[in-house]
Amino acid sequence: MRRIALLGAALAFPLAGCSGETDTLDPETPEELAEIPEILAPFGDGYPASGDPCRQLGESAATSNYLDDSALLVGCPSEASAEALGGDIVGNVEGVRLVSVPMGDANVGMGENGPPPPPERDAPGGNAGVAIRGPNSLESRCADRVAADTGANVIGTNRIEESEAAIGIYVNVEGATAPWRCLAYRDGTIGEVMFTGDEGAL
Repeated sequence: MRRIALLGAALAFPLAGCSGETDTLDPETPEELAEIPEILAPFGDGYPASGDPCRQLGESAATSNYLDDSALLVGCPSEASAEALGGDIVGNVEGVRLVSVPMGDANVGMGENGPPPPPERDAPGGNAGVAIRGPNSLESRCADRVAADTGANVIGTNRIEESEAAIGIYVNVEGATAPWRCLAYRDGTIGEVMFTGDEGAL
């Protein structure tokens, strides 16, 4: 009986020791997710699909050095979510991984979360689109349009006025008592064409 009691006590000590070690082990903690700050100009409700942790990033002082015409810039709150996109991790801002995703891969499976729309054609101060002056410019297209509409010779530009809505180009027409005006847009289109004087004098 004494041998059995000793054997039972010996078995109890290792089990108690194992229990103590188990209690001191910390459970594996998940990777902390960084919050995507407004300074990165995030938009959309997830990338590449709605509800995903990453978000597309727009242009801001914090992202301008990472933007590329041939790729999308995406912000991810963790290393794992960034690596899952398959692009190049190009930076880290406040814990947010900046991922450059080549445009050829960016639209795959994106649905409505496509790339950001191009700048509006009437964006003030924008450089994109057709030039206001020069060969095949908005000025020359306006002159051609007015000449076609009036059947008269355009003899020069009177003035050009830029606004948020459109670019107003005023041209002088031979024999007219006032300039003709075109509403032109930076994408090259000529909108409304009208005579600015008394239509009775035409």
